[in-house]
Amino acid sequence: METPKNEAFRDSIGTLTEDGKRAWVYPKKPSGRYFEMRKIVSYALLTFFLAAPFIKINGNQFLLFNILERRFNVFGLPFWPQDFYLVVMSMLIGIVFIALFTVSFGRVFCGWICPQTIFMEMVFRRIEFWIEGDRNKQRKLDRQEWNAEKIRKRAIKWSIFLLISFTIANVFLAYLIGSDKLFRYIKEGPLEHLGTLFPLLIFTAVFYFVFAWFREQVCIIACPYGRLQSVLLDNKSIVVAYDHKRGEGEKGRKKFRKNEDRQALGHGDCIDCLQCVNVCPTGIDIRNGTQLECVNCTACIDECDHIMESINLPKGLIRYASEDEIEKGEKFKLTARMKGYIAVLTILVGMLCGMLLLRNDVEARVLRLPGQLFEHKGETLISNVFTYKLVNKTTRDIENVNFRLRKVKGEVKVVSNSDSFIVPAQGLAEGTLFIEIDQSQLESDKNKLMIEVYSGDELIETTNVYFLGPRSYN
Repeated sequence: METPKNEAFRDSIGTLTEDGKRAWVYPKKPSGRYFEMRKIVSYALLTFFLAAPFIKINGNQFLLFNILERRFNVFGLPFWPQDFYLVVMSMLIGIVFIALFTVSFGRVFCGWICPQTIFMEMVFRRIEFWIEGDRNKQRKLDRQEWNAEKIRKRAIKWSIFLLISFTIANVFLAYLIGSDKLFRYIKEGPLEHLGTLFPLLIFTAVFYFVFAWFREQVCIIACPYGRLQSVLLDNKSIVVAYDHKRGEGEKGRKKFRKNEDRQALGHGDCIDCLQCVNVCPTGIDIRNGTQLECVNCTACIDECDHIMESINLPKGLIRYASEDEIEKGEKFKLTARMKGYIAVLTILVGMLCGMLLLRNDVEARVLRLPGQLFEHKGETLISNVFTYKLVNKTTRDIENVNFRLRKVKGEVKVVSNSDSFIVPAQGLAEGTLFIEIDQSQLESDKNKLMIEVYSGDELIETTNVYFLGPRSYN
């Protein structure tokens, strides 16, 4: 966008002073229609985050990401390491979706859905407003000496922050080890499970550090998503934008005075009240255009609309808009790049749906026993030995499991007391089996066979093996 008149642009991030020290951000308490909508979205997502690891569907935790034990539940459906290809596909879909969303609507995700923003602005910051007051009171409290009032307020705030951080760490741990195991560890006492207690304390310290001190620096310094804006955004992307044509006019901004004809004097609608700057949680001036630190939280839109309303000027000086809309009056439309992302996203989603539909409840793997070739049994019978592993991805036992050969006459013998067995729910069964085939059935010294896995008379899975036999010299 064009440079607003008489505006000195910065060449460093907004939370650094000229001598390179951190400039602490004291945002004004936000209010307005967008903030009310954000509260609804945020509290719904907070409820989901806090409840998801404690909800059970058919005995499965709703969301579980147990990396150490390689157990994963997504929306109550169990997934195993053998399903990792689904994770890869889901990650590709997520990357393409984020790219499409950013190209179209900028960092809306950051301002409305990102857990960092939700916890910071809707939990920790609101507690800070409640204890220390709004922007000016917080600045005054920081400058004053450590008297009884300051010690009391800071002690209460930091204690509540630490308690919430500990709660978040426990919920996070429930996602990793399972809520049942977490409750059992709590009941048995933390000293009985020091291997879990120490990570819990580390998580607590990290969350406390992020929300009590690091704050908006996560979005500015640590998060790589903000850097993607320079690559993904273009003139047609919808972002939180300042209408500099309307705000600056011919002679720039001017403080508001009653009964003054600003338009006749050549001044824009921006009255330079700095409320959009004061309310920004990352401390930027949105009038400088799209910036790295902006998370599209809409606080400046609400504040500017309130100011415009109070001086009887039209709202929307700061609004969701593209650069082309402000410069040329062009409305949002799908570009060729957006259509390309949509096409790729549609294909990937279709592939994922197909993979999920083709995903079997049982994963079978039969491998040749290392170092073993074949064995003669009798005059014409050839035997090969294999190991098998069956993974049951369901929440029910699979009973009466047995193996059969397809299109080849032969016999499969499981090394156990019975040729059939049970694969436990969300468990595995493994062992050894022999395949015996008459030599007349073999076409070469290396024969590809298909093994069918049955539960009773129901076919539940198939797998391929290579059966070795004597080489023919005919």
